[in-house]
Amino acid sequence: MITVNMKIEDTAVLQRSNLPENATKLDTPKTLDELMKKALPIAGALCAVMFAAMFLKSFLCRTMVIHPIGIVLGFLIGLLLLPVHEWLHAIVYPKEAAVTIGKVKGKLQFVALASYPMIRARFILMCLLPFVLGIVPLVIFLVSPAEARFLNGVMFGIAGIGMVSPFPDVYNTFVVLKQSGKTDRIMFYEDDIYRIGASEN
Repeated sequence: MITVNMKIEDTAVLQRSNLPENATKLDTPKTLDELMKKALPIAGALCAVMFAAMFLKSFLCRTMVIHPIGIVLGFLIGLLLLPVHEWLHAIVYPKEAAVTIGKVKGKLQFVALASYPMIRARFILMCLLPFVLGIVPLVIFLVSPAEARFLNGVMFGIAGIGMVSPFPDVYNTFVVLKQSGKTDRIMFYEDDIYRIGASEN
């Protein structure tokens, strides 16, 4: 079940369910600020991919392929799509899971919050599904004619937000892949990630 709350005051409260006694906490950053700092190299790598795509297309077409105003408009559209980013996280959870999507009160921060164990592959899908908001416009940017500079700019701007905004989710994915097994179940509890081994259910 998905609910919407545009004035979330405490994210941890919305990520508390029945945590199994034998669940094991993964080694993750203790605060959101620390997570963002540790995940910054991922954001840098994703930015590099975006600029490489732009320069490659410009080089192959031997002309400027984007319009600056189009990029600005694309960035704005990308920001407006951030709630959709959180909705894409939410739809991966089973119907019986309680998922809250919304905005943190006083911050320009949208979240999808749930505390429900899922098999590792599904948890990773939940983390990475929002990349479609970057991949789709990036593909359109790459295949559209060089002369369509305004369209290219808009698609590049949308793709920039869509490709870079999941960088903390990519960090969480790496943590889960490194610290859990394929048959484990994974869940958030408060601000942490836990694993439940297949033999520990």
